[in-house]
Amino acid sequence: GQDMVSILQLVQNLMHGEEEEETSQSYRLQNVGEQGHMALLGHSLAAYISVLDRERLRKLTTRILSDTTLWLCRLFRYENGSAYYHEDDREGLLKICRLVIHTRYEDYTLEGFNVLYTKQPVIYISSAARTGLGQALCNQLGLPLSCMCRVPCNTMFGSQHQMDVALLDRVIKDDVESGKLPLLLVANAGTPGAGHTDKLGRLKELCEQYKMWLHVEGVNLATLALGYVSSSVLAATKCDSMTLTLGSWLGLPAVPAVTLYRHEDPSLSLAAGLTSSQPVEKLRALPLWLSLQYLGHDGIVERIKHASQLSQRLLENLKNLDFIKTSVEDELSSPVVVFRFFQEYSNRDQTPHAAQASTIQHPIISNERHIYDTFNQWLGEQLAQLVPASGVDVVELEDEGTCVRFSPLMTSAVLGTEIQDIDQLVDCLKMKIPVLTSTLQLREEFEQEVRRTVGLLYIEDLGWPGLGVVRYNYHCDGKNDDKQEKELEKINTELLKKLNELESDLTFSLGPEFGGQKNCVYIGMVTEDLDVSELVETIAATGREIEENSRLLENMTEVVRKGIQEAQLQLQKANEERLLEEGLLRQIPVVGSVLNWFSPFQASPKGRTFNLTAGSLESTESMYISKAQGTGTTPPPTPTSSLAKQRLPGQKAFKRSLRSSDGFSETSSISHCDDLDKMDQRPPTLSPGQEQGPLEMEKAEEQKEVAQAKTDTGDIDSDKLPPDCTKVEDQASQR
Repeated sequence: GQDMVSILQLVQNLMHGEEEEETSQSYRLQNVGEQGHMALLGHSLAAYISVLDRERLRKLTTRILSDTTLWLCRLFRYENGSAYYHEDDREGLLKICRLVIHTRYEDYTLEGFNVLYTKQPVIYISSAARTGLGQALCNQLGLPLSCMCRVPCNTMFGSQHQMDVALLDRVIKDDVESGKLPLLLVANAGTPGAGHTDKLGRLKELCEQYKMWLHVEGVNLATLALGYVSSSVLAATKCDSMTLTLGSWLGLPAVPAVTLYRHEDPSLSLAAGLTSSQPVEKLRALPLWLSLQYLGHDGIVERIKHASQLSQRLLENLKNLDFIKTSVEDELSSPVVVFRFFQEYSNRDQTPHAAQASTIQHPIISNERHIYDTFNQWLGEQLAQLVPASGVDVVELEDEGTCVRFSPLMTSAVLGTEIQDIDQLVDCLKMKIPVLTSTLQLREEFEQEVRRTVGLLYIEDLGWPGLGVVRYNYHCDGKNDDKQEKELEKINTELLKKLNELESDLTFSLGPEFGGQKNCVYIGMVTEDLDVSELVETIAATGREIEENSRLLENMTEVVRKGIQEAQLQLQKANEERLLEEGLLRQIPVVGSVLNWFSPFQASPKGRTFNLTAGSLESTESMYISKAQGTGTTPPPTPTSSLAKQRLPGQKAFKRSLRSSDGFSETSSISHCDDLDKMDQRPPTLSPGQEQGPLEMEKAEEQKEVAQAKTDTGDIDSDKLPPDCTKVEDQASQR
């Protein structure tokens, strides 16, 4: 065994060992205030209280449970209700389903699944409900998936996130006629995605008609504690049961969720597991009992009211932004704000919902919608990264697509979101909108430029948030697929490296880690001053340069190999010629030395040098004569882009404004040449009082013809020309 100090030290290391990597968790731990410590204290107190004697434990747990239930029923306007406290927020609905089964099937306790087989139960949930909720209920209840019926939302009238009541009525009638038993309906007071509330009043009437149980859940139930409650949410107080998640609403860690319900038979509640005879089970309410007393009624209402004010502040700012479409249920009070970036076009067909300012217009073309989903995914990630205290996240909606969601009731109490964070979020959104619009507008131009450029291949990747994807095509000459793939990867990798070395505001990458295309260059978001033609031409020229250098190395390897073989043959032949010239006697060791001393043999060294530029062998005689190594032929210049421009200090590459300045300089130089031509055509200027006679005019004409002839033949001396003409010729030659 180990002592307590060692064990606690181990726990501390496990808690804070990865704190530097997981910044989000460390940020949350810093915002646990005194009310959070009060909730955490409840768990340890519950463990200590459980060791009391049975009678004292029973009295204490009964007091804690009754007080907490009474406070919650009064706070959320739910009269004569009972409470079930559970850790998993789906467990309350599961217990309610068991309660309804026990209530509607009287012989269920004795016969079990046999009574369900004779009359199949049906549970109705909205298509906008939480993902996997119906399957989880069926698995826990032991029912087939055919017992779960998903009710579609409105398609013509009303919110597209509300349950279609008329369609639900027809479905229930069909189930009753087919011998099934409608059991329970799960409605939403704030859908998980968009935060819309179903028509709870009409649903309650429908449930009473078919003797069904109505269960309500959702984030909008928190507004029942406020002084002003919308009528749609207020109807939830008449339902049979509701689930409250107070931990996220009030920022209380490790407090249980609560399911409030109304039922008259306590034996059935006990059979369903909603109540327990064990006193320890009742201690689940202790953390909540402590936290509610610490916050008080005013503190609870203030936290919920603050979250509603945050959503209203954001909604008011979003109304003034272009290219931002919101999807909210109520313009005056909507706890959840969902918005997305969308650029309207004049030629797009308008739907009936387009007239509403609060309705998101849907793209008609599937590819266009996919692009908008990608851009909104990028926008949500950027906002969450830049303003982490806002708590925004990305949500996938069935009709609108990918959207950015702000649900302060679920995040503000934990993250400590304030009004300043909302203002910062709006400022960041204003900075990102021009980038999104510019990138969206230039994507098509970039695709056209790439398709027109030889050597480049445009890769269509709708899931990439950026300008586009391009690949440099390697021109293979009879190579197999493996070698061609390696060369293609090598060239595009080197191309990416070269592009990142340029001084530009663009981001070049290999694309996403999973699901991206191989051997491609991914270009990120751009601004409106991007010169697309220069960018594409630079990519093509850089790719050609890399390919030519690669081919040059391959060719040079073969040339050097052949040059070495040829040099060996020539040197062998030169050695044989030297032996013939020197004679046989000079090759004998002793005799040759004496003979060379009496009669020295003068022979110039005959070596060979290999010219890499020309790819040929040359003699080294010139090197021994001049005592220096020759430079050989000047290598050809490196190919560059035809659109390469001279940038001023501090200016970035691929800026469209630079093209206009170049065009201005060319225009000005051309106009300057025209002015010089006009000046040459003018008659010579005379001083005042001087007249030009016939003889002077004839001499002037002869001089003009001679000068014109010299200009045409190129014999005229440039030093005698005016400086302006010399400058014009230099500019013309540069062009």
